[in-house]
Amino acid sequence: MPAIDYRELYVGGQWTHPATADTIAVHSPTTEELIGSVPRASEPDVDAAVAAARAAFDEPGGWASWHPKQRGEALEQFAAELDARGAETAARVSMQNGMPIWLAQQFETIFPPLLLRYYSDVMNSAPVEEERPGMLGGTSLVSRQPVGVVGAIVPWNVPQGISFLKVAPALAAGCTVVLKPAEQTVLDAFLMAEAAVAAGLPAGVLNVVPGGADIGAYLVSHPGIDKISFTGSTTTGRAIAETCGRLLRPVTLELGGKSAAIVLDDADLGASIESFFGATLLNNGQICWLSTRVLAPRSRYTEIVDTITDLARSLTIGDPLDPKTKIGPLVSSRQRERVEGYIAKGKLEGRLTTGGSRPPGFDQGWFVEPTVFADVDNNATISREEIFGPVLSVVPYGDESEAIAIANDSAYGLGGTVWSSDAGRATEVARKVRSGTVGVNHYVNEPVAPFGGIKDSGMGRELGPEGLHAYQVYKTIYLPPA
Repeated sequence: MPAIDYRELYVGGQWTHPATADTIAVHSPTTEELIGSVPRASEPDVDAAVAAARAAFDEPGGWASWHPKQRGEALEQFAAELDARGAETAARVSMQNGMPIWLAQQFETIFPPLLLRYYSDVMNSAPVEEERPGMLGGTSLVSRQPVGVVGAIVPWNVPQGISFLKVAPALAAGCTVVLKPAEQTVLDAFLMAEAAVAAGLPAGVLNVVPGGADIGAYLVSHPGIDKISFTGSTTTGRAIAETCGRLLRPVTLELGGKSAAIVLDDADLGASIESFFGATLLNNGQICWLSTRVLAPRSRYTEIVDTITDLARSLTIGDPLDPKTKIGPLVSSRQRERVEGYIAKGKLEGRLTTGGSRPPGFDQGWFVEPTVFADVDNNATISREEIFGPVLSVVPYGDESEAIAIANDSAYGLGGTVWSSDAGRATEVARKVRSGTVGVNHYVNEPVAPFGGIKDSGMGRELGPEGLHAYQVYKTIYLPPA
């Protein structure tokens, strides 16, 4: 197919010429061929985007002053335009990062407009201002107001879904946004910009500045930014937190994970195998909340290892645009080298039961076989560090208390799952797992509930009403006694 090339940036509600001639080239992880390009934003482009967002927020009659219902109507138009481009969005994401198309049709097509509509409803159903009778005389008017101009920095693994974890609540709250997509997934971001233009989104409300880590760092420290929302690695998150701390700038950080799947001794894993796949190997293992440490009871260890091994062997590897594909390529050659480095360590730390290599017959593309290691100690490198590929470590445990202790023995705390034939028992175990989210016999990011991590997995929450509150600040007006 012909390459998808853009020559202008989406800034201030229109397509504008970039400050430099530098471009970002996008290659297919399946064929390694060039599939498109976009301009690479430079610091002057970020300055222009922030200025446009600032004007849209600050000007009289600007986005922040619109009634929530008015914003909701504009966001409904945006959602409708995203719906109209859903098939193309899913295809572009799959072509760029290797996400299987059937998954992209859910995460990248359905989720973004759903979030726009959800947060419009949340904003319209909540009182803008609350009157509180005082204890010392008088009355206090307490309101939630938009925080201001938001710098949103998103990764390549679920680019549109994660973008709208930030864009949807921010815009609904009355904030304006400067979005920096990852270099690997920019073509979908520009399609999103086309939807914004078609929807008539006011100038400056949403701006897109693609670039690398240098542009992200410049955006984080920009004096015109009021809040940062970042999803990505813990290492980068720490650097962003340091900058925001020095600037006293609010920040939401959704970072890495090494979540545990606790398989209890009464679990029927075979009956839940599709859900187990979705919680452990989804998106080629390139999701931060996946349960990549599988904790299995010694009393059933061999059986459970065999079940997981059979699952990994059964997964169809192939072109992510093929609906039958369960495991596509990794996003880049660099990411494959990273994953292969961990597989090499795993061969020294555990027993390889399946995978561990590049699949035969795939001479092009950045493919890695689904890989399972058994007899792994929780202190092993492959049990401690985030791999971000289709690699599982199966760790044995004795009793339920030990399983919980092993699950909690991690620097991370983002996701997790508990598997049991007794949902009540699994729920009680889930209560004891130190993590921001835990699934019982499945895992799904439910829009109405807060999502986020503790420890090295970040701070702050997205989704749910809490995700809207992250883009609001409280203001109190003290009224005198009548």
